[in-house]
Amino acid sequence: MAQTIPNLKFNNGVEIPQLGLGVFLVKEENELKNAVKAALETGYRHIDTAMIYGNETYVGEAIRESGVDRKEIFITSKVWNYDHGYEETKAAFQASLDRLGTDYLDLYLIHWPSPKYIETWKAMEELYHEGKIKAIGVSNFQIHHLEDLLAHSEVVPVINQIETHPEFPQNELHEFLKQHNILHEAWGPLGQGKNNLLEQPVLVELGKKYGKTPAQIVLRWHVERGIVVIPKSVTPSRIKENSEIFDFSLTPEDMEKIASLNTGKRYGRNPDDEEFLAQTSVRPE
Repeated sequence: MAQTIPNLKFNNGVEIPQLGLGVFLVKEENELKNAVKAALETGYRHIDTAMIYGNETYVGEAIRESGVDRKEIFITSKVWNYDHGYEETKAAFQASLDRLGTDYLDLYLIHWPSPKYIETWKAMEELYHEGKIKAIGVSNFQIHHLEDLLAHSEVVPVINQIETHPEFPQNELHEFLKQHNILHEAWGPLGQGKNNLLEQPVLVELGKKYGKTPAQIVLRWHVERGIVVIPKSVTPSRIKENSEIFDFSLTPEDMEKIASLNTGKRYGRNPDDEEFLAQTSVRPE
């Protein structure tokens, strides 16, 4: 029996399922389609992709082949760094719609805060007002990026999708987002398999306490913090396991124990890496 995945509400009233399927780096057609279909069969209704992942076409095909009504599914995509700019963003958005085979997106994100993100946001605001996107947000934005965006925009982002896991809980940014009614979404919520996070004794012990896996404990930790999670998996059994996190709760003491794992270690790119942002803002020949 599939568990019911709760929704969280954006600052514009639109709702997002708190658990989604991430498809980063999954480019093989059958593997990708089988993962999306397995997630939808399990009860997921939230799929997170991006232009740069190179799999939007397969995501769209899998959704249509699943038989689940498009209106029931929350689809996120993202505008890549070399598509930033007003006209460029409009074109990139339409290209994503065409690949996905849909006439609207539930959520469109600025993937990274590369140089032209203000112009990009202006284009996204227009697409939002035209009803082509239900909600707009950002990804990998630091506090200073958000402050700059808020000072130059009409629409407040609904969400910030950022690297977050027990070793890198993003506490300061998490509080900033709460203060501004912007949801926190975690990519790499399980630490991307780096540094044996799931073998940490505290997670193993809590898993035994609740009859859950360490991964389920970590995902529940995110849920308790009010975070949207998009764990990536192509294994149907793991996809199902990742959804079985809504039938128990962690105590404040449990949360404190998990907080002790904070090392401040970021495994992904630093959003303040200006060289990376500049390089990826140049369209390849």
